[in-house]
Amino acid sequence: MLETLKNMFKVPEIRKRFIFTFFIIVVFRLGAQIPTPGIDPVLLKGFFGSGANDLFGMLNMFTGGAFARASVFSLGVMPYISASIIIQMLGSVVPSLHKLQKEGQEGRKKITQLTRYGTLVLAAFQAVSVAIFLRSIEGGGVVLPFLAPWQFMAITVISLTTGCILVMWLGEQITEKGIGNGISLLILFGIVAELPQAVIQMYQMSAAGTFTPLGVAMILAIVLGMTAFIVAIYQAVRKIPIQTPKKTIGARAVQGQNTVLPLKINSAGVIPIIFASSLMMVPSILQGMVTENNLAREIVMMFSDGRPGYIVAFALLIIFFTYFYTAIIFNPTDISENLKKSGGFIPGVRPGKETADYIERVLNCITLPGAIFLAFISVAPFVMMARLNVPFFFGGTSVLIVVGVALDTLQRIEAKLQSHNYSGFMKKGHLRGRIN
Repeated sequence: MLETLKNMFKVPEIRKRFIFTFFIIVVFRLGAQIPTPGIDPVLLKGFFGSGANDLFGMLNMFTGGAFARASVFSLGVMPYISASIIIQMLGSVVPSLHKLQKEGQEGRKKITQLTRYGTLVLAAFQAVSVAIFLRSIEGGGVVLPFLAPWQFMAITVISLTTGCILVMWLGEQITEKGIGNGISLLILFGIVAELPQAVIQMYQMSAAGTFTPLGVAMILAIVLGMTAFIVAIYQAVRKIPIQTPKKTIGARAVQGQNTVLPLKINSAGVIPIIFASSLMMVPSILQGMVTENNLAREIVMMFSDGRPGYIVAFALLIIFFTYFYTAIIFNPTDISENLKKSGGFIPGVRPGKETADYIERVLNCITLPGAIFLAFISVAPFVMMARLNVPFFFGGTSVLIVVGVALDTLQRIEAKLQSHNYSGFMKKGHLRGRIN
């Protein structure tokens, strides 16, 4: 591995991309430390330090701690991800967007522009929500008194919206000039940046006697086991055999090929978790609005974060959105038509509708374990925090993001290394590089 990394830096193109990515990430982490004007950082730290809301812990994880500091990067990349998902979903029902998705590079440019506009709208809307939320903390005491309500709202909305657009731009720069998917890498390093603080918290609690060594060992074992489980599921695929018949092109005969159509068990990634998390914020928002009605308050409390009702509803929503999003990104009819145009077919299955029905049946079968897998690793943090008194929000979702993004980045680097006659990171057990 070390030899391969050394050889990687000997490729000028990859070295420049790596240095550029490192610089952008430093800028991103510096921006996450800049607080929004008009906030009392002491009261804000005390509120989040009290473990007021597990869902806020998840949002804070996605933003690399910026949400708990009310940083100008508090919104992180979530508005961009939400806008991308919405545009992708609309592409399956709006003919004009569906046409753009099939127009190649030019179509992708227009979709990217629409996604940017959508990010701006969502960022402004979420910035207003965050500003209202900050004003409600400690009876409004977290907002410094020299600012009038309208002044604080205006400053916060402008700061957070601008910060979100800047984060989006930083992510796009990494994708274009760096290594890997920029948005995913920003989330990855946001999670990793919070790990040292989590380790310090565990050490302090262990030293104070409030967290036993056995508890520390159990958490480490759970995290390591969960990591291995996620890697296995993330790389698991169902391979459908594809055959291409022999062809004659001019005077030359081209032999048929035997290939496979790989269908991943977890095709949806973390998107269903993001969808479900957004919906599960509703009870937390309504909790402060139904104080007059006892029945409504009890119903809302049943689905407050950490409660059994919340965990069950969260898991069911994740399963639903896993099927929903998989159905959007995989169209068996399109796959069947592409196979038919290329002359390929599935052995024992007729081309056309029967092929589409077969792919759909297989996809539905493998999506179920993938959906259950996502639900399990998503509710695990709440159980860990309740049963093991874990002093920080960490669980399957963060591990899934770290593992998924790390594997994707390694595969991208491997592809670039192979294009320069280098061995990759994951090549049959022996990892060596070669310089021509």
